[in-house]
Amino acid sequence: MVKVAIVGASGYTALELIKLLLQHPQVEIAALTTRQEGAPSVDSVHPSLAGRLDLPLENLTPAQVASRASFVFTALPHVAAMGVVPDLLAHRCRVIDLSADYRFRDAAVYEKWYGHAHTDAARLAKTVYGLPELFGEKIPPADLIANPGCYTSTSILGLAPFLCNRLIEPKDIIIDAKSGVTGAGRAPKLHILYGECNESFSAYSVGNHRHEPEIDQVLSHASDQVVETIFTPHMVPMDRGILCTMYARPLKPLTQADALETMRAFYAGKPFVRVVDHLPATKDVAHTNYCYVTARMTHGRLIVISVTDNLIKGASGVAVQNFNLMNGFPETMGLPR
Repeated sequence: MVKVAIVGASGYTALELIKLLLQHPQVEIAALTTRQEGAPSVDSVHPSLAGRLDLPLENLTPAQVASRASFVFTALPHVAAMGVVPDLLAHRCRVIDLSADYRFRDAAVYEKWYGHAHTDAARLAKTVYGLPELFGEKIPPADLIANPGCYTSTSILGLAPFLCNRLIEPKDIIIDAKSGVTGAGRAPKLHILYGECNESFSAYSVGNHRHEPEIDQVLSHASDQVVETIFTPHMVPMDRGILCTMYARPLKPLTQADALETMRAFYAGKPFVRVVDHLPATKDVAHTNYCYVTARMTHGRLIVISVTDNLIKGASGVAVQNFNLMNGFPETMGLPR
């Protein structure tokens, strides 16, 4: 059994992670942390866990966390994570970080988009980006994994087969993305109040969303060419789910059958990406760790559609995938299929 801790256990992502780890046969949850005062019980913060886990959420130091667990998931806000990850690593914990603090290879890019100096910049270039479908061979020996976000995973998994096979123009890609409200996190914000988002559908962060440079970086690295996308996110009044519709110009004649076969060949042996013939909906993947992808050709353009559950394949589920690979367990262990 691997004793694990979740640092920052009060949010939606942490709740999904706890639920997954409770059904993992090789995991013992040994510690949960919070920056709140006192030590509230986990079921007072997450009532759905009543009778399932009897632990408090404590304000622990990295040394205290390391005394209880050898493996740590950090589910802290951006900037806060980099304040504890170095100490956890120094205490010989292996870490999967679910924030954006270690996703960028260049500290200047991080600082531009997140508005904060990176205090652990020397570690960025050697941190493994935790998308198993693209970087699975680098994950097992790593001590620190930068867990990808929901928009990024959904977009990257849809586009990677075509960019890695040099089938589409890398600088003329449009990503039209929609997310459920949980993608904005659990902290109260005006735009996710019920009266603001219910019966409404809106774009946000047009031209300046932080996931755009992350998508470009990962696709450029994976395909060994400069990739530039135009990423526009939208909020949909539903709890969970991501749907990305992506438009690209083929570099050579391409049929729908060719596109689907390219995707199937690229993801052969990848248990959590399913290439489907129908147009997938977010309900197809809700509460699972699957990404459904498909493709169409129209007016000389390739259209790729990719859907995930933002809280599972887009966050906690892929974190468990990474955990399994790092510990030599079957990649699918403990994950809903």
